[in-house]
Amino acid sequence: MKRLALLTLLALAACANPPPTVVEGPSSQPPLSREAARIVPERRFTNVDFLLVDKSERLMIGYAGGQPVKAWRDLQFGDAPQGHKRFEGDERTPEGRYVIEGRNPGSAYHLSLKVSYPSPADRAYAAQFGRSPGGDIFLHGQPNALPIGRLPGDWTDGCIAFSNAEIEELWRIVPDETVIEIRP
Repeated sequence: MKRLALLTLLALAACANPPPTVVEGPSSQPPLSREAARIVPERRFTNVDFLLVDKSERLMIGYAGGQPVKAWRDLQFGDAPQGHKRFEGDERTPEGRYVIEGRNPGSAYHLSLKVSYPSPADRAYAAQFGRSPGGDIFLHGQPNALPIGRLPGDWTDGCIAFSNAEIEELWRIVPDETVIEIRP
Protein backbone atom coordinates (compact mmCIF):
# COMPACT_ATOMS: atom_id res chain seq x y z
CA MET A 1 0.00 0.00 0.00
CA LYS A 2 2.80 2.39 0.90
CA ARG A 3 4.54 1.46 -2.32
CA LEU A 4 1.42 2.26 -4.39
CA ALA A 5 1.01 5.60 -2.61
CA LEU A 6 4.68 6.44 -3.28
CA LEU A 7 4.36 5.52 -6.97
CA THR A 8 1.20 7.62 -7.28
CA LEU A 9 2.95 10.57 -5.63
CA LEU A 10 5.94 10.25 -7.96
CA ALA A 11 3.67 10.06 -11.01
CA LEU A 12 1.83 13.20 -9.93
CA ALA A 13 5.09 15.00 -9.27
CA ALA A 14 6.35 14.11 -12.74
CA CYS A 15 3.25 15.71 -14.29
CA ALA A 16 3.55 18.92 -12.31
CA ASN A 17 5.03 22.04 -13.84
CA PRO A 18 8.63 22.74 -12.86
CA PRO A 19 9.08 25.48 -10.27
CA PRO A 20 9.40 28.94 -11.82
CA THR A 21 12.84 30.40 -12.25
CA VAL A 22 13.20 33.46 -10.08
CA VAL A 23 15.28 36.20 -11.67
CA GLU A 24 15.91 39.18 -9.42
CA GLY A 25 17.54 41.49 -11.94
CA PRO A 26 21.27 42.10 -12.25
CA SER A 27 22.12 40.81 -8.75
CA SER A 28 20.85 37.29 -9.49
CA GLN A 29 23.12 34.99 -11.44
CA PRO A 30 21.40 33.48 -14.48
CA PRO A 31 23.68 32.42 -17.31
CA LEU A 32 24.61 35.53 -19.24
CA SER A 33 23.93 33.94 -22.61
CA ARG A 34 20.28 33.63 -21.55
CA GLU A 35 20.33 37.25 -20.40
CA ALA A 36 21.84 38.35 -23.73
CA ALA A 37 19.02 36.55 -25.54
CA ARG A 38 16.50 38.73 -23.64
CA ILE A 39 17.86 41.95 -25.14
CA VAL A 40 15.29 43.73 -27.26
CA PRO A 41 17.14 45.71 -29.96
CA GLU A 42 14.36 48.29 -30.24
CA ARG A 43 14.51 49.18 -26.53
CA ARG A 44 15.70 52.76 -26.30
CA PHE A 45 18.22 53.86 -23.71
CA THR A 46 20.75 56.64 -23.35
CA ASN A 47 22.83 55.29 -20.47
CA VAL A 48 23.41 51.98 -18.77
CA ASP A 49 23.32 51.78 -14.99
CA PHE A 50 24.84 48.33 -14.48
CA LEU A 51 27.46 46.24 -16.33
CA LEU A 52 27.70 42.48 -15.95
CA VAL A 53 30.80 40.70 -17.27
CA ASP A 54 31.16 36.93 -17.61
CA LYS A 55 34.81 36.13 -18.24
CA SER A 56 34.13 32.52 -19.24
CA GLU A 57 31.65 33.63 -21.93
CA ARG A 58 33.73 36.71 -22.90
CA LEU A 59 30.51 38.68 -22.68
CA MET A 60 29.41 41.93 -21.07
CA ILE A 61 25.78 42.99 -20.77
CA GLY A 62 24.67 46.54 -20.09
CA TYR A 63 21.47 47.10 -18.11
CA ALA A 64 19.21 50.14 -17.96
CA GLY A 65 16.44 50.20 -15.37
CA GLY A 66 17.05 46.53 -14.52
CA GLN A 67 16.60 45.36 -18.12
CA PRO A 68 19.38 44.07 -20.38
CA VAL A 69 19.79 46.53 -23.26
CA LYS A 70 23.13 45.82 -24.92
CA ALA A 71 25.69 43.01 -25.18
CA TRP A 72 29.37 43.13 -26.10
CA ARG A 73 31.07 39.87 -27.08
CA ASP A 74 34.60 38.59 -27.62
CA LEU A 75 36.07 40.55 -24.71
CA GLN A 76 39.82 40.43 -24.24
CA PHE A 77 41.35 40.03 -20.78
CA GLY A 78 44.71 39.78 -19.06
CA ASP A 79 47.26 37.25 -20.28
CA ALA A 80 46.14 34.93 -17.43
CA PRO A 81 42.36 35.34 -17.70
CA GLN A 82 41.24 32.62 -15.27
CA GLY A 83 40.93 33.43 -11.59
CA HIS A 84 40.60 36.64 -9.62
CA LYS A 85 43.35 39.23 -9.68
CA ARG A 86 45.31 38.97 -6.42
CA PHE A 87 48.64 40.69 -6.95
CA GLU A 88 50.31 43.29 -9.11
CA GLY A 89 51.77 41.65 -12.20
CA ASP A 90 49.66 38.46 -12.11
CA GLU A 91 47.99 39.56 -15.39
CA ARG A 92 44.57 38.45 -14.18
CA THR A 93 41.36 40.40 -14.60
CA PRO A 94 39.62 41.04 -11.26
CA GLU A 95 36.35 39.39 -10.29
CA GLY A 96 33.76 40.94 -8.03
CA ARG A 97 31.69 44.08 -7.75
CA TYR A 98 33.32 47.42 -8.52
CA VAL A 99 32.32 50.80 -9.99
CA ILE A 100 33.48 52.85 -12.94
CA GLU A 101 35.33 55.61 -11.13
CA GLY A 102 36.62 57.78 -13.93
CA ARG A 103 37.72 58.09 -17.53
CA ASN A 104 40.97 58.80 -19.31
CA PRO A 105 40.76 60.35 -22.77
CA GLY A 106 44.59 60.55 -22.95
CA SER A 107 45.15 56.83 -22.35
CA ALA A 108 47.79 54.78 -24.19
CA TYR A 109 44.76 52.82 -25.41
CA HIS A 110 41.84 54.20 -27.38
CA LEU A 111 39.88 55.72 -24.46
CA SER A 112 39.60 54.07 -21.06
CA LEU A 113 37.11 53.79 -18.19
CA LYS A 114 38.69 53.14 -14.77
CA VAL A 115 37.43 50.24 -12.64
CA SER A 116 37.63 50.76 -8.85
CA TYR A 117 39.90 47.74 -8.30
CA PRO A 118 41.41 47.16 -5.74
CA SER A 119 38.67 47.08 -3.14
CA PRO A 120 39.50 47.16 0.58
CA ALA A 121 39.18 43.33 0.59
CA ASP A 122 41.59 43.07 -2.37
CA ARG A 123 44.11 45.27 -0.53
CA ALA A 124 43.77 43.27 2.69
CA TYR A 125 44.32 39.97 0.88
CA ALA A 126 47.50 41.19 -0.83
CA ALA A 127 48.77 42.73 2.42
CA GLN A 128 48.63 39.31 4.11
CA PHE A 129 51.38 38.27 1.72
CA GLY A 130 53.29 41.55 1.86
CA ARG A 131 52.40 42.27 -1.77
CA SER A 132 50.64 44.94 -3.76
CA PRO A 133 47.21 44.11 -5.21
CA GLY A 134 48.03 46.17 -8.28
CA GLY A 135 45.65 48.66 -9.80
CA ASP A 136 45.01 50.63 -12.95
CA ILE A 137 42.33 48.26 -14.20
CA PHE A 138 40.35 49.76 -17.08
CA LEU A 139 37.84 49.01 -19.78
CA HIS A 140 39.71 50.26 -22.83
CA GLY A 141 40.15 50.07 -26.58
CA GLN A 142 43.10 48.85 -28.58
CA PRO A 143 46.62 50.32 -28.27
CA ASN A 144 46.94 53.77 -29.85
CA ALA A 145 50.07 52.54 -31.65
CA LEU A 146 48.05 49.83 -33.44
CA PRO A 147 47.38 51.23 -36.90
CA ILE A 148 44.04 49.48 -37.40
CA GLY A 149 42.15 46.40 -36.23
CA ARG A 150 42.36 44.43 -33.05
CA LEU A 151 45.14 42.52 -31.30
CA PRO A 152 44.46 38.76 -31.17
CA GLY A 153 43.81 36.83 -27.94
CA ASP A 154 44.22 38.00 -24.36
CA TRP A 155 46.93 40.61 -24.10
CA THR A 156 46.19 43.13 -21.34
CA ASP A 157 47.75 43.23 -17.89
CA GLY A 158 44.33 42.60 -16.29
CA CYS A 159 42.08 45.11 -18.05
CA ILE A 160 39.12 44.35 -20.29
CA ALA A 161 39.75 45.35 -23.90
CA PHE A 162 37.19 46.17 -26.59
CA SER A 163 37.37 47.27 -30.19
CA ASN A 164 37.82 51.02 -30.59
CA ALA A 165 34.24 51.42 -31.83
CA GLU A 166 32.93 49.53 -28.78
CA ILE A 167 34.89 51.62 -26.28
CA GLU A 168 33.64 54.79 -27.98
CA GLU A 169 30.09 53.56 -27.42
CA LEU A 170 30.84 52.66 -23.79
CA TRP A 171 32.43 56.09 -23.29
CA ARG A 172 29.10 57.68 -24.30
CA ILE A 173 26.67 55.44 -22.39
CA VAL A 174 28.52 54.44 -19.18
CA PRO A 175 28.49 57.23 -16.60
CA ASP A 176 30.96 57.40 -13.73
CA GLU A 177 29.78 55.44 -10.65
CA THR A 178 28.16 52.74 -12.81
CA VAL A 179 28.40 49.39 -11.01
CA ILE A 180 30.33 46.67 -12.83
CA GLU A 181 30.15 43.05 -11.67
CA ILE A 182 32.80 40.73 -13.08
CA ARG A 183 32.10 37.00 -12.80
CA PRO A 184 34.45 34.09 -13.43
